[in-house]
Amino acid sequence: MSTAATAPKVKALSVRPEVALTIDAGDTPGSAKTLSVRGVVHLTIVDGVVPEYLAAARKNFDAEYAAEFERNCRAMYDQMARIALEPQWARFYDFGAGRMPEFLAELAKKSS
Repeated sequence: MSTAATAPKVKALSVRPEVALTIDAGDTPGSAKTLSVRGVVHLTIVDGVVPEYLAAARKNFDAEYAAEFERNCRAMYDQMARIALEPQWARFYDFGAGRMPEFLAELAKKSS
């Protein structure tokens, strides 16, 4: 992950690097999935734009728009912060396959 080196989250993560992150996917109950991660972030300030930031843009934009995006980023950022998460705990839930937190499974049983 990356952000401007001057972003408030960079200062906050410098003071308290322990984080929890949740990524949700799926647009129906049957396709719902969640990845929960807890860990410690490591910050690196880089000159210019974090290369991974531009690589992600290239995957999501056509070549012309990605080139324009890169030009704009390089004009905007003198420095960026790379935020690397070192996982210490992770759990994946696939709600459609019945893999869900025990407390939710119990609630689902009661409501059936």
